[in-house]
Amino acid sequence: MIEVSCAIILKDSQILAVQRGPESSHPWKWEFPGGKIHTDETAAQCIIREIEEELQIRIEVQKQLESIEFDYGSKLIRLIPFICKIASGDIILTEHVAKYWFSFGQWQAIDWSGADYELILKNEESIRMETRLE
Repeated sequence: MIEVSCAIILKDSQILAVQRGPESSHPWKWEFPGGKIHTDETAAQCIIREIEEELQIRIEVQKQLESIEFDYGSKLIRLIPFICKIASGDIILTEHVAKYWFSFGQWQAIDWSGADYELILKNEESIRMETRLE
């Protein structure tokens, strides 16, 4: 089981999705940014580090949502999501090819990676509520 954290970054009632490149393990799929948890860090510490590396911004973790387990066939992951806000900086993509800010009602039109799609299904009401509070 690979433990991965991801950031559901909110800004002005919009949610950030990023697109994987053609050479990635899930080419051209959209996902919430994040990455693998190192043995010496918590899931929350991981997401702060990963977002600094991948997006060149600092975030504030607001709350943790329900994690999911997803089997890609070649790997089994536990995806741990966090609702986050940008604390400082402007997004500069270092590992993804595109970014997209969307309103929650648009999420089903996006070509998500399998784990991220399942994560949204499991946390749909919580994410919807967080975008309303934004």
